Amino acid sequence: MVTILCVATYLKGEAFIRECHRLGAVVLLLTEEGLATAEWPREAIAEIHTIPRTASEADIRRVVGSIARRHRIDRVAALDDFDVEMGAMLREFLQVEGFGRTVAGRFRDKLMMRTEATRAGIPVPAFTRVINDAEVNDWADEIAPPWVLKPRGMAAAAGIRVVATRAQLWPALESIGDERPMFLLERFVAGDVYHVDAIVRNARIVFQTVSKYGRPPIQIAHDGGVFVTRTLVSADLTRSAPLEASNEAAPFLTANERLLAAFELRNGVSHSEYISGENGVTFLETSARVGGAYISDVVEAATGVNLWVEWARLEIAGEGGDYRLPELRRDSAGIALCLARQESPDLSPYIDPEIVLRVRRPHHAGLIVRSPDPERVGALLDSYVDRFSRDFLATMPAPERPTA
Repeated sequence: MVTILCVATYLKGEAFIRECHRLGAVVLLLTEEGLATAEWPREAIAEIHTIPRTASEADIRRVVGSIARRHRIDRVAALDDFDVEMGAMLREFLQVEGFGRTVAGRFRDKLMMRTEATRAGIPVPAFTRVINDAEVNDWADEIAPPWVLKPRGMAAAAGIRVVATRAQLWPALESIGDERPMFLLERFVAGDVYHVDAIVRNARIVFQTVSKYGRPPIQIAHDGGVFVTRTLVSADLTRSAPLEASNEAAPFLTANERLLAAFELRNGVSHSEYISGENGVTFLETSARVGGAYISDVVEAATGVNLWVEWARLEIAGEGGDYRLPELRRDSAGIALCLARQESPDLSPYIDPEIVLRVRRPHHAGLIVRSPDPERVGALLDSYVDRFSRDFLATMPAPERPTA
């Protein structure tokens, strides 16, 4: 029997926890104190342990060391982006299988991501550390604005600032004070943004699918609007056969294979983002977790693959165990999602038969659609953007840190 310690400082991964339990694992949960009474799938969890959000590594090790006296922990799973480094630290502490802090850094630290990708020959936006004044000035002399000032350790678009002119640069840097070494500066690259969601088994990608955002997430975060992403049709989701060069997904699948090999992800899931611009495919960021914003639901609608469930199956199988993908579906799917003025938006007028999921979350309106016809999915999403904007859309300032 496998015992798995799930680390989650946000309410995430319920399907992962349930699948681990279904497979016969003993599931232990380590979460932060404020989530002790959250709606976890308690029927699937043997024990819940809590730590303060401000707990130090030494504090966390003491808590986990106490748990490990009574349970032989075989796996550690970090369920959210902010937990990846803690999970890696605990694997090293307990000496259990899975990646440690060096690999975790490649998937969490945006400066390390760019440095490692550059070493691997993967195109990235021009970037610099912002630790040294002279280095920043030299870089700004060479690279024309606009620029993007990014926190190295945040997820998605949280905390990102656009620096439109040279005159805005130093006030922006001074405004972050002592936190400045934890940021990077990079050239803003215009273009369509895509994401690749993948499953990796024994250092080989066994499943990946490409999706295209309607508008770049940074624009949605800063300007508001309706979030849209839709899957692209790829010739072979498992890459067991070559893709046609004309396939829109092909360059992103190829780039993602190079990236995950260079970053040494051996087993797990990944959500990676790329931009398609004048110079081809450019890497933006990656993560060793399931994508948020209902992306996993969109992937499941299109392919039949639930990334949370498959990740759980990978973890319980372990490095030497048996793992096989479920049978794949090859439909198209997408989501339209926005903040809503209403606490419980009325989606009943939306009656298209392609709707497979209605988002039930306070002050959110969202629909996921599926069809064998990609053009039908695109047309529905375009219509929902217009209708949501009239019926529901609310805006609020971009958070400095994700709230869920």
